[in-house]
This record gives sequence, C-alpha cells and structure tokens, in this order.
Amino acid sequence: MEYRFELALCAALESTDRVVSRQLGAGVTRPGGRIVDVCLLEPGPGFPDRAAITPGRIPAMAIEAPVGPGSAVPVTEVFDLPPARAHAVADAAVEAGYLEKGRRDGRDVVRATARYPNDWIGSLTAIENKPDLGTPGDLRAQLRYDVALGLFDSVVLATASYVTRAHLNRIPDAVGVWRFDPESGTREVIRDPTPLAPNEPGVEILTEGSTRTDIALIDPEAKARRRRRIAERAYGKGWRPTPPGCVHAETTADGQPYCGHFDRVVDPGRDCGEGCVACEPADPPPSGRERLRDDRTAWVAEPSGGGPHRQAGLFRFG
Repeated sequence: MEYRFELALCAALESTDRVVSRQLGAGVTRPGGRIVDVCLLEPGPGFPDRAAITPGRIPAMAIEAPVGPGSAVPVTEVFDLPPARAHAVADAAVEAGYLEKGRRDGRDVVRATARYPNDWIGSLTAIENKPDLGTPGDLRAQLRYDVALGLFDSVVLATASYVTRAHLNRIPDAVGVWRFDPESGTREVIRDPTPLAPNEPGVEILTEGSTRTDIALIDPEAKARRRRRIAERAYGKGWRPTPPGCVHAETTADGQPYCGHFDRVVDPGRDCGEGCVACEPADPPPSGRERLRDDRTAWVAEPSGGGPHRQAGLFRFG
C-alpha cells in the first residue's frame, strides 16, 4: 500500500516548475542513515544554467573539485585521490557531461564544460509517507530527526488517514500535514509546514534510546554540500521505477509500473520476478520515463549546452 501511495503522490506533485524524486539519502554524517520518501526540488535563479549542462547527476567530487571551464588541469591535481580513483571520478564526470577530458604533455587533463551555478537550488521539501497513521512505526523519530537537522527547507507528512488532533500532537509542530487520496490524486492541506533553517547549524540524531541520545553538530557548510548532493541526485534520478521484464508488465499513463495479470500498480523490486506465480519473462515495456519527465516537470531531457557530447581521450585541448 505504501509503495503505491508513494508513486501516486509523486505523480500528483509533478509540475513544470519543480522536480520530484523519491528514496534519497538525507543524513549528513551518515547519508544512508535517513532515507526520505519523496523530495521536491523547487528551482532557483540558476536552474536553467544547471539544466543546460546535463540531464544526469553530476558527481559531487567533480563539482567540489578546483576545476572550471577555463584552463585544463591534470586529473591527478584536480582530485586528491589515488590515481586510479581520480581517473574513475573524472571519467564519471565526463560521462555525465560536466567535464571534458584530453591530453597535454602526456598527461590526462580535464576542464568543465560550463560553470556550475551555485544558485540553482531554490528549495528542498522532504515528504514522509505514512498512509495509515494507525501503524506509525518510527514516524515520530524520523520527523524529529528531519526537524532537528534542518537540512530541508520544510518537512511534510503525507497520509491517507483521517487526521485527528491527537495525531497532530504526536509529531513536531514544524511538520506540515497533507491528506492525500491516491485514487483520485486529490490533496488536502491539514497543516502548512513551518520553514526550517538550512543555512544555520543543525543537530543530526545518530542514535536515540531511553537513556542516551548520540548526536552530531552539523555546520552550515556541511549542510550546503549535502543539500547540493541531494538536489543533484533528485535531478538525475526522478521517481519512476523501471517496469519489470514480464509479459504482463505495462505502464500507466503517468509512468507507473503496472501488472495486467493482477490489475494493479506493482513494485518491480518486490512483487515481480521468480517469486511471482504469474511471471513470464519478457523485455520490459516502453516506459516513456524521459518524455514524461521532460513534459511534466522542470527537468530537461535534451540540454542546450554541456551534455555527454565528447568521448574521453578523443581530442586535445588547444
């Protein structure tokens, strides 16, 4: 139920002035220690410049490296890594379309295809999905983590349940609440979120017990780096899963994986494959994911500049 709820919410939240993604690591000290269900990326002033570089995710190490669109720099000087690892990171950035690579004086050198815009992220909203508030699980702890860290500009709880005052009293006051109907796609705002402070220090809750809580103090610079990585991941990933390789597999009009045999949206990673009694292996159906993202969101499938248009090692810088 939660998976189908999540996909329906992502489809309903899409618009041409934002990017929607799902299942993103949102910790700082331990990025995978907190996974947010849905992330909304609202564009900032520099968004067109970022979109013009590449439709994929730009590796964080390449963004943070001392290299720009001016003079080419030797790969081993750009990345403070063992040579093999430095070349692997450079090649990934070349494949993404952010760096281009050549040879000078017998050494591999790189330069950026464009200047990276620091103001392309307008805001980030984290959405925690809990369709049934009768089985909240770790909901309170998860939302307390998000508010204390303040990595996102705002945090929202999305549910299909009727929301009572008792429910609202059990979650942090800063968390907004939406009631969402996955069948109709309608959304009711029960409570607006209170803006958080991503530009100020935050507290990351590492472990929490009855007698002891371990935390890490996170400075604004670390939060800014993590926000950029989340935004890059959101921009490159989107939310639509790859449909399963089965003769019964289809996709809905908005790109959700659908099973014709069971007549419902499915989770390819859990519902399909050898464990499914109706599985008949076949090529996955066309999903149209890129066309849908390009038509329905701020993401740009074919950027006007940058892009993986050069192959590494096939040209020399002048």
